[in-house]
Amino acid sequence: MNETLFSQIQHLFERTYAQVGINLEDCIIDRARSIQLSKLAGASARELNELARTFLRHAGDQLYVGIYYSRWLIDQLERQDPRSGLSDSNIRSLIVFVEELNHALHAALQFKSGQRQIASEEFARNLELQAQVDTYLVLLLFVAFFRKTQRVSRTDRRWLRFHLFARQCPEAFRDENLRGRYLETCELAASYTRYLDTLNGLRRLEEIRQFRSLDYSAKKAHIFALMDRPEIRLLA
Repeated sequence: MNETLFSQIQHLFERTYAQVGINLEDCIIDRARSIQLSKLAGASARELNELARTFLRHAGDQLYVGIYYSRWLIDQLERQDPRSGLSDSNIRSLIVFVEELNHALHAALQFKSGQRQIASEEFARNLELQAQVDTYLVLLLFVAFFRKTQRVSRTDRRWLRFHLFARQCPEAFRDENLRGRYLETCELAASYTRYLDTLNGLRRLEEIRQFRSLDYSAKKAHIFALMDRPEIRLLA
């Protein structure tokens, strides 16, 4: 049986990092449940993306995960499957799709490792930063797949960066905390992925595995240290 886009991306992340232990596709919820959970999440959550959301709840030793994708988003990906080609018309839908899956996967991995403060701002920023980094790497794989040389050009990278980083508008959030979260994580992810672009495949894999193991404060410190290196500033 053919794998779905969701399962293929989950397996890619699990091969890169660790097995999450469940089929995250089973955590997909419908619109009615998403509306219920959004109400419980509080006023600031109303500003978050309505196209897709990841919901997390901690009770005892259990983590409950819900992943919502709007019908519109799924329709876009079905009409223009990114596995058949990536373009201006479907890249944003793919970004949203990958990021929510990534949130769920890393939340589960962190929970398994003993992290229980899932409602903290530190936890939320860690998930957001990790998702933007991982999504950039997924986009690179999609682009490389459709290149005869399997190489991604500078033009390709600029195009990906435009859609993933430059098109974000954190300033549009009315909630100060959300505005700060997305502004900071976008800037950090943009800087860190420039560094990843300088590494070969094996070295990059080692780097991102080490990066994932860090908490948010350590991730920030690591990126700031890289930005202080002259060769990285030139590439930025």
